[in-house]
Amino acid sequence: MKDESIRGGGDGGSGSGAMDKLGEHPRRLRQFLHETRIEMDKVSWPSRQDVISTTTVVIVTVTLFGFFFLGTDTLAQKIVGWMIEFGSKH
Repeated sequence: MKDESIRGGGDGGSGSGAMDKLGEHPRRLRQFLHETRIEMDKVSWPSRQDVISTTTVVIVTVTLFGFFFLGTDTLAQKIVGWMIEFGSKH
């Protein structure tokens, strides 16, 4: 019974509460968009040069780490292969 009145069914009321909430959405959306615009005006955006230099640093760093891990993985693979080969001989 309680669930039906919350959903707007049953004899929990006339249903005008649901209509009030539905009518409130455009006002709440306008308020949200207004507050968002105010907050976005406060944001300190980086310059184009800052974005380019930071992106370059990230790309170079990821590339270097990629080559490092490629070398480490290749070396580890060879060491494990030598150990397996050595173990199978003895």
